[in-house]
Formats: sequence, structure tokens, C-alpha cells
Amino acid sequence: MRNASRVATDVEPAAEAAEPVARVENPQGRSPILLICEHASNFLPRRYGTLGLGPAELESHIAWDPGALGAARELSRLLDAPLVHATVSRLVLDLNRDPSAPDSIWTLSERTVIPANETIDPDERAYRVREVYDAFHRGVDRLIEPRVRTEQTRAVVSIHSFTPVYRDVPRPWQIGLIFDRDERLARSVEAGLKREPALIVGMNEPYSPADRVFHTLERHAERRGLAPLMIEIRNDLIRTEDGQASWASRLAPLLREGARTL
Repeated sequence: MRNASRVATDVEPAAEAAEPVARVENPQGRSPILLICEHASNFLPRRYGTLGLGPAELESHIAWDPGALGAARELSRLLDAPLVHATVSRLVLDLNRDPSAPDSIWTLSERTVIPANETIDPDERAYRVREVYDAFHRGVDRLIEPRVRTEQTRAVVSIHSFTPVYRDVPRPWQIGLIFDRDERLARSVEAGLKREPALIVGMNEPYSPADRVFHTLERHAERRGLAPLMIEIRNDLIRTEDGQASWASRLAPLLREGARTL
């Protein structure tokens, strides 16, 4: 693996989980950008079994964002940026949703029913919020707060991937840039991507903050006055290490250039 020699630290293991719910890689990175990858893993701790799903479903995009962690790790290496990534599937709890939202624990994802999530009681929901959501986001807070105080971090970028076809509708974009009121970093990266005429760049596509996908960036970037950006890469383009490296190489100089203007 490209990042085998990089420093990684664990953040708050969830009870009964096989490993901590989050990992921090390159915590001393010098970049002014902090990278986050909330949907990095399709791992289900033993407590949850398979949630009633089969192997193919657990490998699909409903369980994680395929390729996103590899791309995020390569960006971390190229930018010398800290990276926080999840180690638990979003089928347990979606870290990029407010935990009070009904869809923070999915019972239906696209057309797939998640059987074990249909019957969870309030105590189980509270357990997942405490052991997964709270543990992950406290870990981000602990990393980012001292870096903000010393002005080491000026932007937070979350890395995701999206499926090429959703509910039988093809998606034409190779990449989407998701942003809200603060457009600074998004517009800078957009300008760089548009130097490649063959790229179809979605601005707040295939998702936007109206879809409630901006929670992590609201919590960790916007409220601190940091520039937020969510990057969605079509997952068929980053299934392989070569694809991940190619997209990271494309994005790293654009993010570096954008961060210089903040």
C-alpha cells in the first residue's frame, strides 16, 4: 500500500468493535487542509452481524463509498494533510447526518431494505449515536481545534464517491463539488477542473446541502469559519489504486492552489 509507512492513530474504540471508529493518519501534516472520509469503510462490528444483508450488498455503495479512502489517503500524501477516516460502515450509522435525523440510520438505501435497522429501539439508537457518531466527531474535534488555534488549518475537505447510476438514472458527472454559503474553495477547484474540457463537473451535483449531506462540514468547518468543500468522485473511476492516484494527482494541485487564497 502507498501509505503503509504513514503515521496513523486510533480514536475512541466503540464498545465491542474490532477497531476504533475512526483513524487519524498524518496528524502532524503541514497542509492547511484537513481531510475527512466519513464513508471510508464497509466494516460491520460483530455486534451487528450482517444487518440481514448479503455479501454483494455489503460490498456495494450502500455500505460505503468505494474508492474514497484510497483517494483520500493519496491526497493526504500529496498534500501532506491530516486525514480522519471512519472504520465502520454507514449502515450502522451515517456519520455525515445529524444523529437526530431519521436517515442517520438507514432502513432503506436506494432500493435495498436493511432488515436489522427496521426494528432498532431507542436504546440501540442511543448506543450507536454514543459509540459511533459521538466518538468519531470528538476525534475530529480533538485533531482540528489545536490546529485552528495556531492557524494551521484553514479548510476542511471531505472525500466521497457516488455511484454512476442511481435508481436507473445515469449520472453524467465524473466529479461533483458540494458547497453551501462559502464558495471560495469550491469555485477555485472548479476553475482548475474546467481547464480539462472533457470533464463534466457537477456543482452541487449529484448532491447538495439541501440533501442533508453537508453535516460534517457544517459541524467542523462552517462553524469555525473554515472553508468547506465536499468532493464526490464517481466510484467507477476510483475502484483501482491507479484510478485513486490519478484523481488525487489531478485534485492535489487545485486544492493546494485554492488553499493559498484563503
